[in-house]
Amino acid sequence: MIYEYIVGGVVLATMLGFVLLYGVKGKKTTRASMEITRNGFVSILNNGICQTEIARTRSTDVVIVGAGVAGAALAYTLGKEGRQVHVIERDLSEPDRIVGELLQPGGYLKLIELGLEDCVKEIDAQKVFGYALYKDGKDSKLSYPLEKYRADVAGRSFHNGRFIQRLREKAASLPNVRLEQGTVTGLVEEKGTIKGVHYKTKTSQELTAYAPLTIVCDGCFSNLRRSLCDPKVDNPSCFVGLILENCDLPHANHGHVILGDPSPILFYPISSTEIRCLVDVPGQKVPSISNGEMAQYLKSVVAPQVPPELFDAFIAAVDKGNIKSMPNRSMPAAPHPTPGALLMGDAFNMRHPLTGGGMTVALSDIVILRDLLRPLQDLYDASSLCEYLESFYTLRKPVASTINTLAGALYKVFCASPDPARKEMRQACFDYLSLGGVCSTGPVSLLSGLNPRPLTLVFHFFAVAVFGVGRLLLPFPSPKRIWIGARLIYGASCIIFPIIKAEGVRQMFFPVTVPAYHRAPPIH
Repeated sequence: MIYEYIVGGVVLATMLGFVLLYGVKGKKTTRASMEITRNGFVSILNNGICQTEIARTRSTDVVIVGAGVAGAALAYTLGKEGRQVHVIERDLSEPDRIVGELLQPGGYLKLIELGLEDCVKEIDAQKVFGYALYKDGKDSKLSYPLEKYRADVAGRSFHNGRFIQRLREKAASLPNVRLEQGTVTGLVEEKGTIKGVHYKTKTSQELTAYAPLTIVCDGCFSNLRRSLCDPKVDNPSCFVGLILENCDLPHANHGHVILGDPSPILFYPISSTEIRCLVDVPGQKVPSISNGEMAQYLKSVVAPQVPPELFDAFIAAVDKGNIKSMPNRSMPAAPHPTPGALLMGDAFNMRHPLTGGGMTVALSDIVILRDLLRPLQDLYDASSLCEYLESFYTLRKPVASTINTLAGALYKVFCASPDPARKEMRQACFDYLSLGGVCSTGPVSLLSGLNPRPLTLVFHFFAVAVFGVGRLLLPFPSPKRIWIGARLIYGASCIIFPIIKAEGVRQMFFPVTVPAYHRAPPIH
């Protein structure tokens, strides 16, 4: 104990001496500012040049598992707040994925809020201003309602790997954020509290990283989530990805959604010269890529449904052979509040990627967590912190659940079906969105993440159903049409209500009635 006081006194004396010395020199130089962060760093800013890590008095505050979109953005956010952050990522090389390439305008606004908007620069990202919807040779253009936002606010589409590398670079630029390549093998648990993680380094050295808070962001294939939540993963389909070259989309700077048979086909730009095509294949298995079955499927089943402007480029992409597939997963958030640990990103909550809402949910979650942690000086009271952070699960619900529910419901509506009632619902959805006005701006504002309100979602979903019934009953109702209309309403209810139930009715629609919503920060 005496030794600690001596060391503390020496450190304090050194710091005071440095301040006095700097004060003397300051008479001969331009004025500079000194900032002592709560982590014990001394930062001197002089003419925009920052010198850091003069003194370090605290160990790691947060261990983050995974440096994808959620992990890297979270690392930068917490690092900027002054936390000591240690990020452990299995592979720090540039990822090559076929999803996570479209950031909705609502997600871009969160990126701005986090100070990360420059991460979509210098990667040839393309602005996206809305969608074009295709069905049976007809198309309808649906624009994002961006009138009241500044000029740069729009969706962004890009190569996922390039975006992630920019986020990682941004996080690593902070002196109190450490990115390390390693494979996390398990959580360190003591008496029900998570104390950190066990991991293997790039050189297979087995180490342990300790921190009062461990945040697991290791993606959709997480091997750590099982002890922190109740994972009920659904695999409704797979995406098959291609890159089209040397062609232009019929509607520039718009995502294109073809209501194909058996399920949707997507096109959107990912650079100034490349267009991503995602073909949804229902079920958990896809035709084999290696033996040519997939190429044959794409040419015989998918190609005839592709817009004529993209047909030649689509065939050329199939012939080129760079075909990739990835399972589409959905998983409602069902956490087990655990002292010392938190789940985020796809490890915590997934929805069908049809609507491109995953990154918007992740970035929104990061903003909420940042604001919750901001008043806390330290994170070492694990039980109090765990009780306080239960509010995170409630505060995120209105936004996350709206985007999740929309993704699941739209996917089911957009898929082809032999059922007459489902056919009517699909056609009614296309025609309703094509009406324009509030019939398009309302749903598109939900899709874009600009207005993620649960009641607005339910209103428009059932407005589509009622619109479909009205079309059936006019000009003259018949018993058959009345029966189909009744089944349409019943089918719509069977689509949306189970999703809402899984998300949590009370948390989604009435979050203020949940006690955790009002939790105050622990007092130390």
